Amino acid sequence: MNGLAAVVTTIQAPTAAMISWAETLHRHGAPLIVVGDEKSPPEYSLEHAQFLSVSEQSSLPFDLTHLLPLNHYARKNLGYLVAMSLRPTCIYETDDDNQPMMRWGPRTMRVSGRLIETSGWTNVYRFFTREAIWPRGLPLSAIDTPPSDASDKLTLQECPVQQGLANHSPDVDAIWRLLFDREIFFEDELSVVLAPGAWCPFNSQSTWWWPTAWPLMYLPSTCSFRLTDIWRSFVAQRILWEMGWGVAYHAAEVHQDRNEHDLVKDLRGEFTGYSKNASIAAILGDVNLASDRASIGRNMTLCYRALVHAGCLDETELDFLSRWLSDVDSIRSEAPPV
Repeated sequence: MNGLAAVVTTIQAPTAAMISWAETLHRHGAPLIVVGDEKSPPEYSLEHAQFLSVSEQSSLPFDLTHLLPLNHYARKNLGYLVAMSLRPTCIYETDDDNQPMMRWGPRTMRVSGRLIETSGWTNVYRFFTREAIWPRGLPLSAIDTPPSDASDKLTLQECPVQQGLANHSPDVDAIWRLLFDREIFFEDELSVVLAPGAWCPFNSQSTWWWPTAWPLMYLPSTCSFRLTDIWRSFVAQRILWEMGWGVAYHAAEVHQDRNEHDLVKDLRGEFTGYSKNASIAAILGDVNLASDRASIGRNMTLCYRALVHAGCLDETELDFLSRWLSDVDSIRSEAPPV
C-alpha cells in the first residue's frame, strides 16, 4: 500500500477519541491498528480499525512476539511491525485519549520551520507558549532554558521523525502535574527543527515516522511505562544526528482529554529519569557511531548496550532489540504484495 498507517495501544473500550481517529483515518485511506493488552476488553468493536488482542498477537509471525511483557506499553512494538508489513510511506502513532484537531492531516518528510542549532538541552515548548511548562523527559535543570537566538533562522529540510504537540492536557511529567496542573493551549507558531546536537525528548502521542527511521521506533521493555518512549527518543535523536538529521516539532495537532492517572504512581515511574536523563544524553553522546543509513541497527545495538552497561536497562533488553531488528529486516526483505 501507499500512504499512511496509524498505531495506537489501548486497555479501554473504544473511546470518543478512538472513534474520531477511526473515522478521520478512514477518510484518508489510512488503516488504524489498535494493540490490546491483558487488561483490554475481550471484545473491541470499532469500525475501520484492526484490533490485535493478546491472543491474536501471539500468532503474529515475529520473533519479538513471545518476549514482550504483558501490561507494558512496549507491546506497541507489535503494532509498529504490523504497520510496517503494510508498506505505507509513513507510520503515525498516537494514544487513545488524543483526538485529531481540524488541522490534523498527513504530513510530508520535508519540514519548513525554525532551525535550532544550539547544542545542549532545548525546551521546545518555549517556542509555542510563554507558560511555565516543559515536556516529559526534559531534565529539570533545563526547564528554564530560554529559546535559542537561532530561532529566527528558517530552514527547509527532511526530518524522518516529527512530533506534534497536544493541546488541553499536553505531555508533561508528574512534577508539573502535581504542582501546576491546568489546561494549556499552545500558540500556532512555526514548526521547530532541532539540528544535530540539540536535545529535546519526544513522546509517542502524536509522532510521525518515515521508513528510514522505522528501526528507531523500538520501545524498550525493561524500563517503566513513563520512560520507554522518552529513552527511545534519546537513542533515536543520537542516531539521526550521525546521519545529519534532526527532529521536527509542530504546533498542536491533537487535543488530549487525559485518561485517569495516579500521579504518585507516575512520579515513581519517572523517578529514574529525573536522575538519569541528563547522564543518558552524555552516555549516548560518547558512543562511536557510523554515519551511513545501513548502520542504523548496529548503531542501535551500540546505544542500547551503553545504556545496559550504565545500569539504565536490563541486559535482556539486548535480546529484545536483536529480535526487533531481525523482524524489521525480515519485513523489509519481503517482496511487496502484488
